[in-house]
Amino acid sequence: MRSDVVIIGAGAAGLSLAERLCTAPARPALSVRLVEAPAGPLRPAPRTWCFWEQGKGRYDDAVTASWDRLRVHGPRGRAIDAGTGRLRYKMIRSPDFEAVVERRLASRPGLVRTEGTVESVEGGAGGPRVLVRTPLGGCESLAARWVFDSRPLGSLPPARTTLLQHFSGWFVRTRQPVFDPRAVELMDFRTPQPRRGLAFTYVLPTSARTALVEYTQFSASVLPTERYEQALHAYMQDVLAVRDFSVEAREGGVIPMTDARFARRTGPGIFRIGAAGGATRPATGYTFAAIQRQSSLIADALLAGRDPAPPRPHSRRSMAMDAVLLHGLAAGHVDGAAFFTRLFSRVPAERLLRFLDGTTALHEDLSIGLHSPVRPLLRSAAELPTRPWRPASAP
Repeated sequence: MRSDVVIIGAGAAGLSLAERLCTAPARPALSVRLVEAPAGPLRPAPRTWCFWEQGKGRYDDAVTASWDRLRVHGPRGRAIDAGTGRLRYKMIRSPDFEAVVERRLASRPGLVRTEGTVESVEGGAGGPRVLVRTPLGGCESLAARWVFDSRPLGSLPPARTTLLQHFSGWFVRTRQPVFDPRAVELMDFRTPQPRRGLAFTYVLPTSARTALVEYTQFSASVLPTERYEQALHAYMQDVLAVRDFSVEAREGGVIPMTDARFARRTGPGIFRIGAAGGATRPATGYTFAAIQRQSSLIADALLAGRDPAPPRPHSRRSMAMDAVLLHGLAAGHVDGAAFFTRLFSRVPAERLLRFLDGTTALHEDLSIGLHSPVRPLLRSAAELPTRPWRPASAP
C-alpha cells in the first residue's frame, strides 16, 4: 500500500501537519496516512500547550483561555505587570486540540488512519517504507513518497549543554476568589532557587477560583515526586495564603533544553518533525508555535510539489543566544531568577515575547541584550567553544 505522505504520531506535530494537508483549499490529490500509537504508554498523556499570536488563530476553537497581560514576581516579591500589546497569550489543552482536529479531518478524502506501533522506518530504491505492528499482532508495510516522523527520540543528539525543564502542575479550585483571570503569572520566583538553574511557579487562571498552578525547575535532573507536591503546597499556602482548595487534575512532564543539533532529514524522503526535529526552543521549552510554523511550511511545499524538507525551526542567531544562556545557567554564571525578572522589568512585554519566539530583528535583539547581565553572558560565550559535545539520554 503506497501513500504520498505517511505521518507517524498523532500528537501536536502529526495532527497539525495532517490537518493542514487535508483541509487545504483546492489541494492536489495527495494521499495521506496517519499512523497513531495504540492506547497505552506510547500515547502521550493529556497536556497543556501555551503560545502567543496576534489576532485570530487557526486553533482558536480549541483555546481554553487567553490573556493580554503577563505578570512576573521577582524573588523578593516585586510584581511586574505588563500588557502584551497586539499579542494574546493562549492556552490549549491537548484533548481539546485533538477534538477540533478530529472534526476537521472527519470524512476527508485521501486520509487513511492506521493504529499500531511503528517498528522501523527504512529508505530504499522504491522510497521509504514504514513497518507497523497492529494491536492484534499483525504487520503492515506502508510505502510512501515522504515520511514525517514525530515520535519522541530515544536519545538526544550530542550537546554542549543539556538542562531539563521538569514540572508538575495542579488544576486547582479554591473556595474564595484568589486568582486574577486577566493575567498570566508567567514566572513567580517567590520559591527557593537551586544552586544552578532556576525554579518558579507558573499560574494560568481560568477564573477567579480556578487555575493551573505549575511548579517548574530548569536543572540537570528531575526531583522525586514528593518534592513537586511539597513545592506546590508551599506555593498555595505560603505565597498565595490559600488553604481551602481542591486539586481536580494533575499534569507533569520533562522537556530537554539543549543546544544539540537535531537532524531533520534522516534518510531519502524521511524527516523528523515537532520536538524530535528540534521545534522546542532551547531556552524556554515552548514548542507549539514552532510546530505550527514548521507544519505550515511543509504543507505549502508539498502542495506546491517542492521538496518538503522541514525548515530550521529557530534561527541560527536564536540558537546561538540560547546556547550561551543555557551554559550560563548550567555553570552557575547567570542568576536565572534575577535575569528573567530584569528582562521583564526593562523590556516591553510584546517585544520580549517576539524575542522569545525568534521573530525580532537584529537591532531589537541588541537592545534586549543591553538589559541582560553582560559580564556573566560574555563569560559563558567565551567558555562555550571549549565545551565538549556529549550525548545525553532523552527524559
